[in-house]
Amino acid sequence: MPESNDWCYSAYAFAHICLIQYKISGEGPGLGEELGDAKMAQTSDFVTKGKYKIFFGMNNEFTICYDDTKPIANNYWQAVNPLMKRMPIFMMQLSVLIALTHVLMLIIRPLRQPQFLSEILAGILLGPTALGITGWISPIINPFEGGLFLETMANLGVTFYMFLVGLEMDLTPIRKIGKTALSVALAGIILPSIAGVGLHHLVLKEEKTQRAPEMGAFFWSIALSVTSFPDLARILSDLKLLYTDLGKTALTAAVVSELSCWFVLVGTISLINGRQKLFVAITIMVGMTIFWFMMRPFISWTVKQISAASKESSTSDKHVYFILSLVLLCGYITELCGAHSNFGAFMLGLMIPGGELGTTIMDKIEDYVVGILLPPTFLLTGLRTNFAYIFAEYSFGMVLLVVLLASSAKIVSTLLVCLHFRCPKRDSLALGVLMNTKGALALIILNEGRNMKGFDQQTFSWTIAAILLMTVIIGPVVSFTHKSARHLKQYNRRSLEKSIPDAPFRVLACVHSTRNLSGLINLLQISNATRNSPIIVFAVHLVELAGRASAMIIFHDKSKTADAGNNATREKAEAEQIVNAFESFENDNHAVTVQPLTAVSPYATMHEDVSNFALDKLANIILIPFHKQPNAIGGWTDENIQHKQVNQNLLATAPCSIGLLVDRGLTSTFSRESHRGMRECRIAMLFVEGADDREALAYAWRMTGTPRLVLTVVRFLPGKDVSELTENVEEDDESGIFTAMFEREKQKQLDDDYLNEFRFRTMHDQSIAYIEKQVNSGDQIISTITSVYNDFELYVVGRGHDRTSPLTSGLSNWSDFPELGPLGETLVSTDLESPASVLVVQQSAPLPAGSKKLKSSAPTQGILGNSAAETFVNHRRAEDDY
Repeated sequence: MPESNDWCYSAYAFAHICLIQYKISGEGPGLGEELGDAKMAQTSDFVTKGKYKIFFGMNNEFTICYDDTKPIANNYWQAVNPLMKRMPIFMMQLSVLIALTHVLMLIIRPLRQPQFLSEILAGILLGPTALGITGWISPIINPFEGGLFLETMANLGVTFYMFLVGLEMDLTPIRKIGKTALSVALAGIILPSIAGVGLHHLVLKEEKTQRAPEMGAFFWSIALSVTSFPDLARILSDLKLLYTDLGKTALTAAVVSELSCWFVLVGTISLINGRQKLFVAITIMVGMTIFWFMMRPFISWTVKQISAASKESSTSDKHVYFILSLVLLCGYITELCGAHSNFGAFMLGLMIPGGELGTTIMDKIEDYVVGILLPPTFLLTGLRTNFAYIFAEYSFGMVLLVVLLASSAKIVSTLLVCLHFRCPKRDSLALGVLMNTKGALALIILNEGRNMKGFDQQTFSWTIAAILLMTVIIGPVVSFTHKSARHLKQYNRRSLEKSIPDAPFRVLACVHSTRNLSGLINLLQISNATRNSPIIVFAVHLVELAGRASAMIIFHDKSKTADAGNNATREKAEAEQIVNAFESFENDNHAVTVQPLTAVSPYATMHEDVSNFALDKLANIILIPFHKQPNAIGGWTDENIQHKQVNQNLLATAPCSIGLLVDRGLTSTFSRESHRGMRECRIAMLFVEGADDREALAYAWRMTGTPRLVLTVVRFLPGKDVSELTENVEEDDESGIFTAMFEREKQKQLDDDYLNEFRFRTMHDQSIAYIEKQVNSGDQIISTITSVYNDFELYVVGRGHDRTSPLTSGLSNWSDFPELGPLGETLVSTDLESPASVLVVQQSAPLPAGSKKLKSSAPTQGILGNSAAETFVNHRRAEDDY
C-alpha cells in the first residue's frame, strides 16, 4: 500500500494516458514495457516510474499513486514550487493551448478549414501523439496530478457551451419540417447507428483481450449519428450557403439529429449509472419531462419580468447573472437525476425564448465560453488520443476500414435519401458532407464514452481520426460543388433581356431599413405582375452582424402574427415592420408572391450572402437602395459608407442583373389613388448604348402593362461631330484598334436589333413613345434632358460599366458615385423641374476567368427535389417543402 502522504487516484482514462506518455519519453525503461514485463512474469503487483506507482487492477483499471509533497521552489519569494499547484498548471495548459490554436488557425484558414480543426489539432499536438513525448511537456505542462482539475474545468466549460447551443437553437423549423429534411435526418440517425453497432462488435471480435461490451455500442452509434448544429451553422455561414435551400435543409435536419442523439445519450448515461436497469432510465426521462414542463413556464415568466424591467433600457447585468446562476442550478438538478449537467444547461437554453435577453447573454459570455472555458475539452481529448499506437495489436486494414466506415456512414445515408428524391448529385454530395459535421458536440460524446469505458484508447483514437477526416473534407468538397467556377458554368448569367416573356419575374429586394422600404415596394408595384408573368419577391432585410460568432438567417412565418412586444429588439421590430409592409403588398397584388426574411451578416461579406441567395433562387434581378437618403430641400443626408461598399461589391460580383434605386419621392407618387385614375405615372428610359442600357430597357418594357403608366424611350445617337475614342489604344497597335472597332460594331448591332424588336412589338401601344435624339457630347445630353425631358417621376438608365461611349466620356471625368454610372449620376446631380427617382440597371457581372456562358437558361433542380422555377411560385408550398 502507498504511504500515508501519498495521494491515490483511480482513473481508467488517465492511467492509459500516463502509460503511453512515459513509455516513449526516453527516461529509463518505458513504463509500458515495465507493465508488460510485470504482467508476463506475474511477480509484481505494481511498477514504479519516477514519483508514480501504478498498481494493477481488473479490466485494464489501474491505481496511480504519487507523493503530494510540494518541492521547495528555487527562488526568493515562494517556498513551494508553483508548478506543483493545480491552478498554475491549468493556467499554463490553457495559455499554451490557446496560443497553439491561433498559430494553427493562421495555417489552415487559407485551406478553407474551420476553427474547430485547429482546436482539436492543438490538443492532439500537446498530447502523447506529438509534443507529449518530449521530456518537459509531459511532466511540466501535462502532469498527471493536473488531470483531475483539467477534467473539472472541461466539464464546466461543456456545461456553459451546451447552454449557448440550446440558446442559439430554434425549434420552430421542426414544426414545419419538410419530407426531405426529415428523411435526411432519420436516415442520418438510423444507418450510422447500425454502422456504429457493427463497428463496435467488429472491434470486440478482433480484440485479443476480450472485455465486457456493456453500453459501448450506444456511444459508437451516437458519435456517428450526431450532427453539430452550431458548427454546421458556422460552416454554412463561412461558405455563404446559409441562405440557400441546401443550408436550410441541412440546418433543419441537424436540429432533429442533434436533439435525438442527446436524448439517446441521456438514456445511455442513465442506464450505465443505474447499472443497466431500464426502470432507472425511465424514471430519469419522466423526471426530465416534468422538469421541462415545470421549469419552462417559470422561465417564460422570468423573461417577461426581465423584459418589463428593462423596457426603457437595455438588459442589465444582474439579469444575465441570474440566468447564468440558473445554468448551474439546472446542471445540478440533472446530475441529481442521474444525467449529465450539460443536458440540464442545454434544456435551459432551449427554454429561453428569443429576444433581447438571449441576444445580450450571447454577446456577453459567448466569446469567454468558447475562447476560455471550452478549450480544456480539446486538450483533454488530445491527451486521450495517441496516434503513435493506433495500429497496435490491429492490422492496418482493420484500422483503415473502421475509420473509413465511420467517416462515410452519414454521407452514404444522405446520398441514398437524395437519390430517392432525385436531387442533383452536387447537392446530394454537399448535403451528405455537411450532415457529417461533428464539432465540439461529438468530442463531448466521445469523452463521455471514454469515461464510461465505451472506448479504449485505441478505439478513441480511431474515432478522433475519423472526425478529423470528416472535418477536413467539408470545406473543399462543398466549395468544389457550390463555390467553384465549374459550378457557375451550370448557370447562365440571368438577364431580363434574354428572359422568357411569360416566365415568373424573380426579384431579390434588399432593404437596410424602413427608409428604403416604400421606394422598393412602389417600384415593384409598377413592375406589372400578371397571372401569366407573376412576380416572386425575396424580400431580404440586411442587418449587420455584431457580437455573434456566425451569421444567421430568419425565415418569417407568415401564417402567424409576429409578436413585437417587450421581448423584441429594435432590429426585430424593424424587421417585423418590413415583413408587414411586404405582406400588405402581397395581399394587394394577387399575382405577387413574397418570401420575407432577415439576413444577419458582416458588411464586408454581405454581398456574398446576397449573391449566393440570388444564385440559389435563380433571381432575374437584385434591387438595392442607394446609400444616401434625400432631405426635404432636394439634397442628401445620412450617408452610410458601409451600405455604399455593399452596393459596390454587389455590382462587381452579382450573378444576375442588378438595379440600384435612388428614391426621391417615389413613395408619394404611386399611392393607391393613382391606380384609380387620379394621375398618370410618367417614366423615361434614356438609352445610349451597351448591354446595361438594353437591360434597363428590358425592365422599363416590363413596366408598360401597368395601368396609367406612360413610358418614353429616348435614344441618344452620336452626331456628325462625334469622334471615336481611341486614346486608350496605342497608334501602332493595329490589332487593338480592330478589336475595339469590331466590339463596338457588335454592340451597336445588338442595340439596333433589340430596339427594333421593342418598337415592332409596341407600335400599337399608345402608352409608349419612342424618340431618337442626335447629340455630340455629354453636355448636349444634359441640356436635352433639362430642357425637354425634365418632368418624369422615374428615370431608368443603364450603368454603362461595360462601355466607353464618346457621348458620355465628358460626364465620367469626375465622379462621386461611380456605382450610378455617368448618366445616372448626372440625373441625380442635375436640377430638374421636380426631383425624380432614378433606377440604374446593370447586367450581370462578367463570369470568372476560365468559365463560359451557357446558351440555355433552363432552371436547375433544387435540393428539395423540385425545379427552381416551380419551387417558389407559391410561397406557402415552398415553406411546406422546407
